Amino acid sequence: MNSILRNILAIVAGLLIGNIVNMTIIMFSSYLVLPPPGVDTSTMEGLKEGMHLFEPKHYLMPFLAHALGTFTGAYVVALLAANNKMIFALVIGCFFFIGSILTIFILPSPTWFTILDLVVAYFPMAWLGGILAGAAFKKNQSLFRMGF
Repeated sequence: MNSILRNILAIVAGLLIGNIVNMTIIMFSSYLVLPPPGVDTSTMEGLKEGMHLFEPKHYLMPFLAHALGTFTGAYVVALLAANNKMIFALVIGCFFFIGSILTIFILPSPTWFTILDLVVAYFPMAWLGGILAGAAFKKNQSLFRMGF
């Protein structure tokens, strides 16, 4: 397969799988950490109206969703890309980072959470996903050379 096409498909797969992980965690987060009484987390308007009632514990799951979604997407793209695996992993981090900045304008969050999220959840997780995928790739290559 052409390396350019393979890299494009790797990015699409990374974005898709990363977003699935992100949204799955977000969807189940209200079952794991109950929202404040009276806050409707099923709509954007309900979230906006109830954000002032959120405590730090309510931001744990969104942070994990952002970090694990980015990590998973970067890991997948680094496994599938034909070349420049770390660059493509960081591209996934960039996409998720831009998405987070856009979300901040739509759904404001406390400054401490915004800084933590933007600094820790995207580029470090993309880098880690790229590193671990590279290590997994090298391990698989050595297994194939040994005849497994």
